[in-house]
Amino acid sequence: MKRIMAFAMSIILCLFMFIGCSSKTEDETTPDTTSPSETTTESATETLPEGVLSNEEATLSIYAQYSDDDTKVPYDYAVEQLKTAYPNVTLNLEVQAQDDGQKLMTYAATGNLPDIYQVALAQIENFKQSGNIMVLNDVAEATGFKDKVFESAQNILYNEDGNIYAFPYAGNEYVMWYYNKAIFEKYNVEVPKTFDELLTAIDTFNSNGITPMAIFGSEGWITSAMFDVLATRWDAGGIAKLDNGEGSATEDAYVNAAKMMNTLVKAGMFQGSAPTTNYDQASQMFLNGEAAMFLNGQWYMTDATTALGQDVDWMYYPSYDEASYEAGKTAWSGGGAAAGYAVNPDSKHAQLAAEVAAFLSEKYCEAKVMYRGTPLVALDVDVEPQTEFPAMMQKLQADLPGITSITKFDWHLSNATFKTALEDQTKYLLVKDYTPEEVIKELDNSLN
Repeated sequence: MKRIMAFAMSIILCLFMFIGCSSKTEDETTPDTTSPSETTTESATETLPEGVLSNEEATLSIYAQYSDDDTKVPYDYAVEQLKTAYPNVTLNLEVQAQDDGQKLMTYAATGNLPDIYQVALAQIENFKQSGNIMVLNDVAEATGFKDKVFESAQNILYNEDGNIYAFPYAGNEYVMWYYNKAIFEKYNVEVPKTFDELLTAIDTFNSNGITPMAIFGSEGWITSAMFDVLATRWDAGGIAKLDNGEGSATEDAYVNAAKMMNTLVKAGMFQGSAPTTNYDQASQMFLNGEAAMFLNGQWYMTDATTALGQDVDWMYYPSYDEASYEAGKTAWSGGGAAAGYAVNPDSKHAQLAAEVAAFLSEKYCEAKVMYRGTPLVALDVDVEPQTEFPAMMQKLQADLPGITSITKFDWHLSNATFKTALEDQTKYLLVKDYTPEEVIKELDNSLN
């Protein structure tokens, strides 16, 4: 009996030991359903100081414009704000080359794209095909960026395929024909309404050692803009109409524009070194009083006002007669399209880079309103201008509601073949011996 009891007790003891071990094993092997990333995120969210969006550490490369106050001021402001929101993120800036995007295309082709880069529509269309650009829809939603975009700037946020590939900061923009009022008054030159009056002004300025108009002809976008300004005097569609496949380069508007640009060049409208002059050189000619006129975007207003004060203004584009001049006051060259800060999808820190890109673009908008005297931004930002908008901007603002048409900037063209041809051919037009017929032939070939 004692043996039976001892045997039974042994069995019971073994059972207890087995159950205990089984329970221990179960405790050790039961998986934790909370992922490390969730735990980290929750912990980080709980402990982030006010104003800090992320404590993640990273050094990001960025390719951006940084050449004048209109590009330096927004960048510097955004980087300063970044120190608070992303205190452990460092940006390594490479200044964007003034080469119409060629260096960026080379980086993409060789697999050397930076983490964040400024991009125009032409590069977006190319990079979509090659997989060199990140789709930013989710980030735009998660960061609240999408909700801040003005209704009028939706065309700038979304690509034609419905996706977001870049975080924009500039709104719809305009090609402005600036002039130095003091120089015009000194030589008794009236603001030209017609091309004949413009030719008379050119002759007067040249006779007095003044360059009629400084142009940075080394950049194809500005020569394309000049061609577009002229073409819109005959057809408000301008170069946008050709880019959209809705017209032919052999139509009168484009033939007349090429002929008129050739006429202006032969009359001496631009400096002799126009084909090789860069932006900084041409701008200085205008700001120093060496040139009476200058073609650029509306973003130049603050710099021009700072240098020239009340002596600078913008004029409506001259046309072939006074009736078309008056009618053309509502037809503008310029525009907007999907562009801004884009992200390399192969970046080691792609998600973080996308969030930083959205942040930078928003801060660009703030800086442009506060310090650059322009309300023409993509986002509705809650800031006030530090000073009153320049008189030229107020004048433009008054005209905005009446604008009936706008074209495209060169960098918003989607037909890459046409864009290249337009840049090349309008640059060649700065050479007196290059004929309008050659221009039209090459533009037509690029569209067929």
